[in-house]
Amino acid sequence: MKLIKITSALLIAGALAGCEYSGHGSVGADKTRDRGTDSKHLSQLKAGIWVDPNGCDHWIIDDGVEGYLSSRLDKYGKPICSGVAPPNTAVGPFKKGSKIPDPL
Repeated sequence: MKLIKITSALLIAGALAGCEYSGHGSVGADKTRDRGTDSKHLSQLKAGIWVDPNGCDHWIIDDGVEGYLSSRLDKYGKPICSGVAPPNTAVGPFKKGSKIPDPL
């Protein structure tokens, strides 16, 4: 029983240690920059559209390591449901703008 407790404590400590340092430095106050291996301003990445199961649009960007997603909203803050693609489908150049390949 003592061995199980010690093993569990070590596993939990290891998992929490992984949360402390991600290997890419601190995030900082500026959330408009991708600070990973392929770091650049997010405006340099290409967005596509992912249509959710309800038929509404979301901006999607995939830089090969990280992904970004936000709802497409009109000027009144309501969701845009354009019908550009069937539900659960992504369209557009959302994997462009990065040299990191994404096999999926």
